[in-house]
Amino acid sequence: MSQDNPSDGRSTREVTPEHKAAMIQGRTETRIVRQYLEALEGAGRSGGRRRNPETLRKKLASVEQELESAGAVGRLHLIQDRIDLQKAIEAAEQNVDIETLEDEFVGVAASYSERKGVSYQAWREMGVPPKVLHEAGIR
Repeated sequence: MSQDNPSDGRSTREVTPEHKAAMIQGRTETRIVRQYLEALEGAGRSGGRRRNPETLRKKLASVEQELESAGAVGRLHLIQDRIDLQKAIEAAEQNVDIETLEDEFVGVAASYSERKGVSYQAWREMGVPPKVLHEAGIR
């Protein structure tokens, strides 16, 4: 419903309760999807097992020791290994309740997919397991 605003010549629209509800639903679905995908990335859930922070710290100590005697190119790769290990340790130490996030994702994924045009294959490439997509009704 448009109304003219006489003070500046622009028109304004009133937002209907239905439109407000749809905007809230869209924001909620987007938040749930983002949290789940970030948790998947942080957990390194691409079919592998979750990495133990203590094992990662031992590997980091080994990399630090190798850095002392490495040549220039070797040092470059070891520095990248160190950065990757530090990120992995940080992610492994976060206590993310992936099951709760997964349950929430299953509840909104089909609606989100339809609204945003996201395919099964796109979800799979993001690391979402087939079992989760099936539970969400995405095939």
